[in-house]
Amino acid sequence: MVNVGIVGVGFMGMIHYLAYQRADGIRASAICTRNEKKRGGDWRGIQGNFGPPGEQMDLTGISAYAELEELLADDNIDVVDLCLPPHLHVEAALKSFAAGKHVFCEKPMSLTPAECDQMVAAAANANKLLFIAHVLPYHAEFAYACRVVRSGEFGKLLGGHFKRVISDPLWIQDFYAPRAVGGPLIDLHVHDAHFIRLLCGMPTHVESQGRMRGEVVEYCNTLFTFDDANLVVSATSGVINQQGRPFTHGFEIHLERATLLFDFAVIGGQAEMLMPLTVLTNAETDNVIRPDLGGGDEISPFVGEIQEVAQCVAAGKTSELLDGGLARDAIVLCEKQTESVVSRAKVAVSE
Repeated sequence: MVNVGIVGVGFMGMIHYLAYQRADGIRASAICTRNEKKRGGDWRGIQGNFGPPGEQMDLTGISAYAELEELLADDNIDVVDLCLPPHLHVEAALKSFAAGKHVFCEKPMSLTPAECDQMVAAAANANKLLFIAHVLPYHAEFAYACRVVRSGEFGKLLGGHFKRVISDPLWIQDFYAPRAVGGPLIDLHVHDAHFIRLLCGMPTHVESQGRMRGEVVEYCNTLFTFDDANLVVSATSGVINQQGRPFTHGFEIHLERATLLFDFAVIGGQAEMLMPLTVLTNAETDNVIRPDLGGGDEISPFVGEIQEVAQCVAAGKTSELLDGGLARDAIVLCEKQTESVVSRAKVAVSE
């Protein structure tokens, strides 16, 4: 059994906690928060833009610590699950590696590529594993897209468009602070930057047009350029200031012999599948396919990524999807997109 200590009990800490209840071979054995009420199980004040509301949790059998150092001194803990604000990730990760723990860190990995490099290097020096919780590839629609792109079932990838837009997240303190949460690109678009990097490789250039809010991009459209001139990839991401649609994401992915469509939103508090995963093929008949994605709910993708952590720790190997280097590249793309918006110019990307 892999024993995990969750550090930070906010919205994502709660989501991870719920996912551990359903995973095999891994469990949340401890939590760490300076909030006394939360250490006692009162999570009723937690809220987010998806999933269940916070509730009173039964923490029987789970150690509760007020300070990270206390949790790191617990010899029972194998993995530290960091659900802290992004600006605290690098320091907490370095301390965890120094204490001989593996690290499972919620996205974004950190706020700058240099900090990400520190985390990757510290894991290697400590001979420990680093996982970054990019959950998107574990969502059924994105997992399907990843699978058919890699298998070549519908031919070569030609590109696509990705979108991820939210209403102003008023409940997140310092959301637009570049050295705290990091703003919409670092907190939100980083999902699609990671997925684009996963499917297409690293772009050579980005060209973004957008609006700024202070020092961070509020909303933008981006064109990604690759060595392969046939790869046509774009993305839309950011914040709108109307609260009626707190979340939407989707994609249109082009392959030689198929187009994949998906569009989901939360509107007026209700989840709406605007376009369930649909595959358009070039067959003469039966050229519209609605793949069976099986069951699942909003917690299921997080169970999937946690199951991956359990398997990798047990095997002593890194994870292809949760790799720190891949997550670092997503931060590079977000940084370059901001540079492009500010300069109003095409910007070169260097790995």
